[in-house]
Amino acid sequence: MPYIKVWIHFVWSTKHRIPFMKTREMRQTIFNHIRENAKEKGIYIDFINGYTDHVHCLISLGIDQSMSKIMQLLKGESSFWVNKNGICEEKFEWQDEYFAISVSESIVDRVRNYIKRQEEHHQKKTYAQEYDELIEKYGFEKFRDT
Repeated sequence: MPYIKVWIHFVWSTKHRIPFMKTREMRQTIFNHIRENAKEKGIYIDFINGYTDHVHCLISLGIDQSMSKIMQLLKGESSFWVNKNGICEEKFEWQDEYFAISVSESIVDRVRNYIKRQEEHHQKKTYAQEYDELIEKYGFEKFRDT
């Protein structure tokens, strides 16, 4: 039996960064559903949080899981669920793109705490500013919103 531990910090936004998740209660409802859906699909979410227009998620990859498949399963099912249950007044959609970066075991606690403090963090900077910083920090090429 193989033993693996690969931590990935995923970040994804709502379509056009529209602040669909307006209240803390709405965000918690959506995040709780994402966590429950992930568990049913064998995806281990260590921590999930976000703000009005985006989600941060710390996931430990399983032996046969790919990042693209995890994002497809979590984003696709959750947007369907939000719309089916009338959680938002408008049609809810996630942006196609996402950000994913590997996380060393030595800084998992720091990443977890960063995710935990999203509401406080975004009182000081927007998601667009955070996104630009992450793209620059990790040397990714910046893409246009679709």
